[in-house]
Amino acid sequence: MHAKTAENSASRVALVAGLICLLVYLRALGCGFVNWDDQDYILNNIAIRTLDANLVSWAFTNHAVGWWMPLTWLSFALDYHFWGLNPLGYHLTNIVLHAVNTGLVVLIAARVANYAVPESVSDCPRWLFAGALLLAGLLFGIHPLRVESVAWATERKDVLNGLFFFGAVLAYLRYVRKRDTGGAGAGRDYLLAVVLFCCSLMAKQVSVVLPVMLLVLDWYPLDRLRRMGLRAVLLEKVPFLALSVAMTVFTITIAMQDNALALGLSFGQRLVISGNAVFEYVRLLLYPVGIIPVYIIPQPIPGAYTAKTIIAVLVCVGVAAGWKRAWLPAIWLCFLLPLVPVLAFTQNGIQAFAARFTYLPSVAPSIATALALIVFLPKLAGAVGRWGQFFVVSLLVMVLVLYGLTTQRLISVWHDSGTFWTRVIEYQPFDRAYFYRGLFHVDEGAYDAAVSDYTASLTLALKDGFPEAFNIYAFRGEALVKAGHYADAVADFTTAIDRSPHPLYFHHRGLALQAQGRMAEAAADFLRAGQARGQMRWFPQ
Repeated sequence: MHAKTAENSASRVALVAGLICLLVYLRALGCGFVNWDDQDYILNNIAIRTLDANLVSWAFTNHAVGWWMPLTWLSFALDYHFWGLNPLGYHLTNIVLHAVNTGLVVLIAARVANYAVPESVSDCPRWLFAGALLLAGLLFGIHPLRVESVAWATERKDVLNGLFFFGAVLAYLRYVRKRDTGGAGAGRDYLLAVVLFCCSLMAKQVSVVLPVMLLVLDWYPLDRLRRMGLRAVLLEKVPFLALSVAMTVFTITIAMQDNALALGLSFGQRLVISGNAVFEYVRLLLYPVGIIPVYIIPQPIPGAYTAKTIIAVLVCVGVAAGWKRAWLPAIWLCFLLPLVPVLAFTQNGIQAFAARFTYLPSVAPSIATALALIVFLPKLAGAVGRWGQFFVVSLLVMVLVLYGLTTQRLISVWHDSGTFWTRVIEYQPFDRAYFYRGLFHVDEGAYDAAVSDYTASLTLALKDGFPEAFNIYAFRGEALVKAGHYADAVADFTTAIDRSPHPLYFHHRGLALQAQGRMAEAAADFLRAGQARGQMRWFPQ
């Protein structure tokens, strides 16, 4: 296939893949916000409610919620400007960004194919080349693991980071081609790649690994390490590496200031949590069943984590042993490297792993599958005839259909906080899952359901010795008051006060006592409450 024809074909396929992705995710427009970070990022974030110099200053000088991501904050501010707090607009932006990213993956796949399997591409029928590129885009775009990044408003940082990350890779591949062929504009594409990389870091810092990934591409399939030498290739990466090192130091400094890394995990624990995560990412990529929004680190850490870590290590050793077949370690490294910043070695939360962390890593396997189709499908026709080709193509179509249907089903999990936490509780019930669903029930006016969930949360929290369980007593007390169970509410507030006497607790116990007609006791509590008023809040120990 002529290079120009292949390029035009890739552009059309990119458009088709993006449109299919857009249609698959339209259901997310019916999703609302969830009470898992959406409050901090959007609902209660006063800073994003103005589009002026103060917003820009705040976005670039603050690390709210523990991260420095000015472009993500600016994108939320733009959404607020047009949509207010209507979740439809935030989800629409996420969907459109993801659809564009899917198209970019197609364009990257086309350029990689011309380097990795040039003979197969040149002999490839036009329909097969277009079909393989579409496969690459859709394996990435509609895979069920993408739902969390797209249907969760907070994860704007994933799709925005992906936009700049994929743009940087594409610009770099254009630069390499022009430099190799003596075409005009190579320097412009190189500068664009650096700028887009910088933008990706300002959306989410996970892309700090891009310089190393570009070196992997220089090794295979670009073959630039052999043609140019390591020194020349490394010098070319200096701007990328400088940005990456600076952002890494800055992010670690912020995390240490916010005490985000102090979870009391030993190196051995971090190792097995990381090994288990890698195993699960591969498993979910191949067999996307049991995907939930929150996977917490179980205590104690089960022995299965160690077994999975051993398997992950053995796979790494096996891939390294086959380094002469450059394509295999290159694919594995491009999958593994974007996971490094989010593994437990730099753990900053309670989660063992998360579906959203596969957004960048999943691109390499998707493209590799497309390249395998280009290489082996014609050979299959020669071996078993066209019926063999038809069987393989039908099987791949079925996989894509199943992925699309599963993605549609998982989008419904993000409809609201109730569906969100119900999904988590079905697979991994833990105290805060019940607690957050209880908050949702209170907002919906289902106070008895809230009391039930708070009770389940309290049972698990007390069993685990959770030191801040007094908060759950207080929240259950608030729900009991709203449900009209004043005596039980007084008992809960009394327990909370005995463990941590916050003025707000006295105020709410006073309301419960007042509802019972116990005016003198209520007056005493209101006096001790002082100016404390309003809804219940979570207090640290």
